[in-house]
Amino acid sequence: MAHYLDSFPEHHISIHNKTYIYFGGTAYLGLQTDVDFQNIFIENIRKYGTNYGASRKSNIRMAVYDEAETYLSKLVGSEACISMSSGYLAGQLVAHGLNTNNHAFFYAPNTHSALRLSSNKSQSFSTYEDLKEALHLHLKLKTDETPVVFLDAVDFSGSHFPDFEGLKTLPLSELILVVDDSHGIGILGERGGGIYKTIKDLNPKELIVCASLGKGFGVQAGAIFGCKSRISSLENTAFFGGSSPASPANLATLLHSEGIYNIKRKQLKDNTDFFIDNLNLLDKFQYMIGHPAFSFSDEHLNNHLESNGIIVTSFRYPDENSPMMSRIVISASHTETDILRLCEVLNNA
Repeated sequence: MAHYLDSFPEHHISIHNKTYIYFGGTAYLGLQTDVDFQNIFIENIRKYGTNYGASRKSNIRMAVYDEAETYLSKLVGSEACISMSSGYLAGQLVAHGLNTNNHAFFYAPNTHSALRLSSNKSQSFSTYEDLKEALHLHLKLKTDETPVVFLDAVDFSGSHFPDFEGLKTLPLSELILVVDDSHGIGILGERGGGIYKTIKDLNPKELIVCASLGKGFGVQAGAIFGCKSRISSLENTAFFGGSSPASPANLATLLHSEGIYNIKRKQLKDNTDFFIDNLNLLDKFQYMIGHPAFSFSDEHLNNHLESNGIIVTSFRYPDENSPMMSRIVISASHTETDILRLCEVLNNA
C-alpha cells in the first residue's frame, strides 16, 4: 500500500498521525536532511542558481563541471568521467552510444532498466550459466560484433557485489562491461569510490561504469566513468550535447562535502554492523557483506513490521505482476535506539 508524505522520509515518518521508524529508501548516508550538508548546498545554490539548462557544448561554460568530473574520476580510479542530470540518463547515454553494428548486447541477471533500450536487439539472461554459454557461442562465430555485457554492481541478490563470482566465469578479456554502480558509489570502496577498481582488476576488454550520485552522495546527478577515448566519444554525441546538465550547485556541493561524506560513511558502517550484531535470524535475508540493504520476500514479515511501528521499502518490482520485494535499509541517520527496536521486532517475528 502506498503512503503519501509531505516531507522527506527521514528515519522517523508520520502516516495518519502515527509515527513509524523508517528503514527504507536509498538515502544511505542520511544527507538529505543533514543541516551541515544542507547549508553547503544552500550556499552553492546562492552562487550557481537553482538550475542551469544550457548545453555543455555552449560557448559559455561553468568550470565546476570539469572540476567535479576530475574529482570523481580520481575518486573512482577511472581515466575520465562525464556527468549527467541523473543516473538513469547516464545509463541511457552509454546504451545509446554502444548501440551500433559493432556491438552485441547481453544483459546479466537483474540488470536495471536504466541500461536497457526498448528497440535494441539484445539478449537477457536469468543465470550466469546461460549468459556464459551464449557469450561463448557468440565468440565462436567470430562475428565483428564485440559483446557488451550489462549488469548492476549491487543487485540485492548477492550475485554480484562483493565477490562477482558469476562475472569471473565469463570471457572478460573479450567483453566490454557496462556496470551500474548506483547503489555502491558513495558508500562502497575506498572513500566511497565504488566498485570500479574491483572490476577493473578482473581485466575486462573495456570497463564503463555509470551511476546515480543521488543515493550515495545525496545530490541529483549521474556520472559515467571509463577510458578517455570512450568518455570523449560519449561527450561528442547529440545525446550528451542536447541534454540539460546536472545542476552546478549539486556538483559543487559534492566537491565541498568530502569531510561530511567520510563521517557519514563511518556512521553507516557502524550502524550496519550494530544491526547485524543484534539480529538473531540473519539467514532470513538476502544481503551483501558491506552493504546496508537486507532484502526479503515474506509478506507476513512485512505486515508484522508495520503493525509494530516499522516501515520498510516494499512494492512489486519491476511491475505489478512481479512478486513483492521488501528491503530493510540501514542508514547513517538511524540511532542505536531505532536499530535495537528493529532487531527486537524481527527477533520476535
